[in-house]
Order: sequence, then structure tokens, then C-alpha cells
Amino acid sequence: MATIARSTYLDSEFGVLTELESAGSSLENPYVYDAVAREIKSMAREGLVEITREHTRPDASEPLIDRISFVRVR
Repeated sequence: MATIARSTYLDSEFGVLTELESAGSSLENPYVYDAVAREIKSMAREGLVEITREHTRPDASEPLIDRISFVRVR
């Protein structure tokens, strides 16, 4: 079964900036968004994407990623 991160990766185009949007989906939950963003970061370590922007919520008791953008390279 495909994950949200994998589906977002597969839907993205090579070389085009893609921002993981949260509005209108299960990604509105900050913990779900963070988990998906971390999976995208894992894809970056595999060389599938390049992270272009990442923002972490400064007011959270634990660091949660609340914005991430990437470019698909493979």
C-alpha cells in the first residue's frame, strides 16, 4: 500500500518544486504532517528527492515539521 509521502513523490514531476500541502487532507493534523515530512526526508537520504525548504514549529514541545518542499531528482 502506498503511503501519502510515496503518493506525493510519484505525483510530482522531475525537477519541479513540490510543496507538501496540508489544507483539506489528513495532513492538517500536525503529527501526521510531521510523519509524512520525515518520510520525504528519508527519501532525500535515498537520493530520490532534494529538500529545498523545511520549517519546524518553534512553539511545539517537540520539534514538528510544519512545512517542507522538495524537488524530485529520480
